[in-house]
Amino acid sequence: MRAGVGLVLGARARLRWVHLVLGGALLMPYFFLAQVVVGVWAGRGGFLSSTPLTFASYGLSLPLVAATAVFGLVRPLSAGAVRALCGVPGERLAAGPARSWAARGRTSAWWTLHLGVGALVSGISLAVPPMAVVLIALPFVSGLRAAELGLGWFSTDAAPYVAPLLGIGLLVGLVLCAAGAGELLARTAPVLLGPTAADRLAAAEERAADLAVRNRLARELHDAVGHALSAVTLQAVAARRVLDSDPAFVREALAAIEDTTRRTVGELDTVLGLLRDGDPARPEAAPAPTLAADLEGLLARTRAAGTAVTAHQHPGPAGNWEQLPAIASREAYRIVQEGLSNALRHGTGPVELRIAVRGTHDGTLRELEITMTNPPDPAERPQPRTTGGRGLHGAAERATLLGGRLEAGPHGGLWRLRALLPLGGAAR
Repeated sequence: MRAGVGLVLGARARLRWVHLVLGGALLMPYFFLAQVVVGVWAGRGGFLSSTPLTFASYGLSLPLVAATAVFGLVRPLSAGAVRALCGVPGERLAAGPARSWAARGRTSAWWTLHLGVGALVSGISLAVPPMAVVLIALPFVSGLRAAELGLGWFSTDAAPYVAPLLGIGLLVGLVLCAAGAGELLARTAPVLLGPTAADRLAAAEERAADLAVRNRLARELHDAVGHALSAVTLQAVAARRVLDSDPAFVREALAAIEDTTRRTVGELDTVLGLLRDGDPARPEAAPAPTLAADLEGLLARTRAAGTAVTAHQHPGPAGNWEQLPAIASREAYRIVQEGLSNALRHGTGPVELRIAVRGTHDGTLRELEITMTNPPDPAERPQPRTTGGRGLHGAAERATLLGGRLEAGPHGGLWRLRALLPLGGAAR
């Protein structure tokens, strides 16, 4: 019983009633315009007091309502009102403006239904309560029974005590009508205001773009900061071990640590700048590292950490790395950086690095091949990985984004990382 009363008189039912009255108020401009048109067409000056012409004006206003609902902003406004007043969860409603004609058509149907039903409920909400009060008071006020109230036989003494029951019935009917209309709109809203297939596709593309940006930032942070921490840790350990016996090496290690941290702070500032929405490229931010400008420094810092690195570089027909496309040069640098970081953390011996550009005699670049090998640490083989392989996974993503591929794993008793990045263009 209490649940039933709550459905028709609870807070949600009252908010839905407000939503209906709001729809009736929004219909008024259309209704007045339609009344003018109907009155001119009928040629009657007293059309406002004519019931048939009033309903004709109401019917004429509905096509006007449907026509104005094709504007894209009607849907988010309607969805916001439904979410706040009808209790419909937001995930069942479309978030943005209607872009396709199918979405506009559904929004137009909703707008017409809301305003049309709301006008009817608003009308009876204004008319029924005064009538019900008169009927309830009719047996107790003799002046009402003698007055010409347009209540038919209830204005006489035939059956005056039936009037209160009818008045109460009208009030109950009004409440039930409003609750039923509110429930109808609440159930119809997800159908007409819910996301279309195009909306779901746009939302999926937006989520994919956001995920791509997040993955990019994660790769940049991992590669820049992870490599720096690995190198600085090994340099600090090596310096501590020979602190008393080899001061020259300690000074060299401290200088390498200083250089590594300074460069990493610059790269970190660049990556963090990408997190600020609308933050334009700042001139003081460090540029992204590339093979042409930063490969030798990367190799020098790795060697300063105590790991021997042998590099074989074959830049191709132009004889230098500046010929590479900028994006290929940046991603190749990050892949080499991740391979060296992996060797610092998990390797025990020297690293052999080969970077070669494969091309034709006319200067056309085909692909960039990166191969890195080093002996693995036997002590780590029986132990499970604790890093989750994020670095190698990020390097594989970099290669995939360029249309290439990356392989990493045991090969001939060594650990090998091999990446192929297609270039597909002429040397710059």
